[in-house]
Amino acid sequence: MAHRVQLRLLTWDVKDTLLRLRHPVGEEYASKARAHGLKVEALALGQAFGQAYRAQSHSFPNYGLSHGLTSRQWWLDVVLQTFHLAGIQDAQAVAPIADQLYKDFSSPCTWQVLEGAEATLSGCRERGLRLAVVSNFDRRLEDTLAGLGLREYFDFVLTSEATGWPKPDPRIFHEALRLAHVEPALAAHVGDSYHCDYKGARAVGMHSFLVVGPGPLDPAVMDCVPQEHILPSLSHLLPALDHLEGLPPQL
Repeated sequence: MAHRVQLRLLTWDVKDTLLRLRHPVGEEYASKARAHGLKVEALALGQAFGQAYRAQSHSFPNYGLSHGLTSRQWWLDVVLQTFHLAGIQDAQAVAPIADQLYKDFSSPCTWQVLEGAEATLSGCRERGLRLAVVSNFDRRLEDTLAGLGLREYFDFVLTSEATGWPKPDPRIFHEALRLAHVEPALAAHVGDSYHCDYKGARAVGMHSFLVVGPGPLDPAVMDCVPQEHILPSLSHLLPALDHLEGLPPQL
């Protein structure tokens, strides 16, 4: 008889796993710019944001904590650089826009809960699982989750800013396991990043599931992830847990 896995802990990524932005970043930035009298194309801002975010993440990883930055200053710099790359050189004009965007991106109004998220979290709780967040988010995450009615599902929330360790650093996963008093083999992680979530959790001995959404999956990733670990939507998680734990399908 096959040995059954009895999971005790399920950790969760947040962005693009449980939540997503209501509008693309470029549209959000363009809207706030218009409110402050600046007209910039959303497409240009979206492209510029991608460049600015990648450069900032490379130069000052994990919100620049090791360089003496706060996450707020890190994000304000990203916004200023985004507008600079999009052709707005006046930093003084952009400063109030950056302040407003920082506030807005912690507001529930900017985010939407993905379809099936609450039902899945509730179903996991009904199974007796402890739930926790392990996210490369900043200090605003607790308030964002609370504002969207999701914080109550989780025993604790770990962010890379609070711990100092961004996924896939094994230390952030080990900290979650330590707080929950659970061995890696009795825990699983759910996220949308193959590198940070799926591989990161498995590297410390946890089980993991990859949320892929409706789009095509990278063939290289598909070859590395068993089909039973792939979640086309969150509604597929509970059946996947049944499969992992060796339980008969729920009719």
